Amino acid sequence: MKLDVIVFAAHPDDAEIGMGGTIALLTDNGFRVGIIDLTKAELSTRGDVKTRSAETVRASQILGLELRENLELSDGHLEVTDEYIKMIVRIIRNYKPEIIFAPYFNDRHPDHIAVSQIVKKAYFLSGLKNFDTGNSGGKTEAVRPKKIFYYMQSFKFDPKFIVDITKYFETKMNSVKAYKTQFFDPENTEPNTFISDPKFINYLEARSKFYGFQIGREYGEPFFSEEEVELDIINLLKRN
Repeated sequence: MKLDVIVFAAHPDDAEIGMGGTIALLTDNGFRVGIIDLTKAELSTRGDVKTRSAETVRASQILGLELRENLELSDGHLEVTDEYIKMIVRIIRNYKPEIIFAPYFNDRHPDHIAVSQIVKKAYFLSGLKNFDTGNSGGKTEAVRPKKIFYYMQSFKFDPKFIVDITKYFETKMNSVKAYKTQFFDPENTEPNTFISDPKFINYLEARSKFYGFQIGREYGEPFFSEEEVELDIINLLKRN
């Protein structure tokens, strides 16, 4: 299967929180998007693996994903290892995405940082024809996506570009709220967490409004790139 975009995430719900609106925009415009979650979030304070899995299915349906996979790595123990890098290289070479997304490389959760570092290294190595992933079937064909971009989770950054998600903000929030065990629910008696605080959902909306305002739109999602990003000025002029 050929995918246009792959979004890598440490836990189910990370991609929805960071860039659910952009994912919805892409899928609504016919692009094939897949999310690769590296863990099942088994260390989460609220819910369990079974409920999180069911919530993930629902969120994936809301976003119109072509594919969602979970690598079932150990939550809380993600590190940059040769094994994990080769695993991600195999995924990139298998699905041949044009663009990949990863968490921003500075964050409060160490797993988010690790995923960012793993994916960045795999992004580069995937394009080297002599890099062997150890497949039983022999070497796989080198693949280098056109770009790697980083989405925001907890820590802010100065974005290289902002995507207008005004039309898809409600879809984004519905995908986030599909993880009912993880966010505020007055009937949930489990311990409170950083994201179960009722202020967190308000924060997500405020953040989307803030970045939307920066581009003259109602809602926006920020992204970082270590490379310069080309501006298609012709289409910009046509749009306006």
